[in-house]
Amino acid sequence: MALGLPSVRPDRAVTVRELLSTGRQTMSFEFFPAKNAEQERTLWAALRRIESVGPDFVSMTYGAGGSTRANTASEAERVAAETTLTPLGHLTAVNHSVSELRQIIGRYADAGVRNVLAVRGDPPGNPTGPWVPRADGLTYAAELVRLVKESGDFCVGVAAFPEKHPRSTEWDSEIRHFVEKCRAGADFAITQMFFEVEFYLRLRDRLEKAGCETPIIPAVMPIVRATQIEKMVTLSGGSFPAALAERIHAVADDKAAVRALGIEHCTRMSEQLLAEGVPGLHFITLNTSTATLEVYRNLVPAA
Repeated sequence: MALGLPSVRPDRAVTVRELLSTGRQTMSFEFFPAKNAEQERTLWAALRRIESVGPDFVSMTYGAGGSTRANTASEAERVAAETTLTPLGHLTAVNHSVSELRQIIGRYADAGVRNVLAVRGDPPGNPTGPWVPRADGLTYAAELVRLVKESGDFCVGVAAFPEKHPRSTEWDSEIRHFVEKCRAGADFAITQMFFEVEFYLRLRDRLEKAGCETPIIPAVMPIVRATQIEKMVTLSGGSFPAALAERIHAVADDKAAVRALGIEHCTRMSEQLLAEGVPGLHFITLNTSTATLEVYRNLVPAA
């Protein structure tokens, strides 16, 4: 696969499926919706910086437990209307009736947002708590994929977990559930963040053995503060390399040194993933795009 800047940006309504079909490794960035005016300014400053390098698409997440759902749709709509960026709108089944889900899907369609990431999501208030579906809602991500696919001409992505979903007890059920999402119509997947290349490669090998060829885009993020390590591990349900954590904690009082280590690790990991032939990279920005742009420019010096 070739890596580089997109040769053209002819149609911001292009689908991720179409982008992946070209064989060029895609570059994309993830943001979350703002909750107040200050966050809105920060978000849009980051989006404009990312827009300047012409990424293949940008995603807008839901907040924990399905919060910020209205803001997510609004931001994705605004990205489609006011920028040259291709938006990927997130959609979760958490705390939604089927009717509400159809309304959000309709908003995406009306705004020309053709790409949707469909995930079941975690229980509101307690991500590790028991999952209790609404009687008028959905229970599984595969059901949400079918709903979006039946609602229009959408390209649908799903989540993948290089270290297993936190609720999965073993790999057989993890792979079975992922394959079910693909059979429901998923066009691609984006992983949960992870910090060791081997986790992605093992997941890919397991899915290949299961006969699943759905493209899986790895999500990466540079750690730029020592305090992020524990939080990111909690959010991802995964692990963090002990040796890297030791190096970061050793310079925890030096912000520039921590940032440099995080960018160095993320760059090296990204280079290894690209060399392994991944379909693309998805950078988690936390709405502060400067560190992810440094990694991106390390990979694409012409950017």
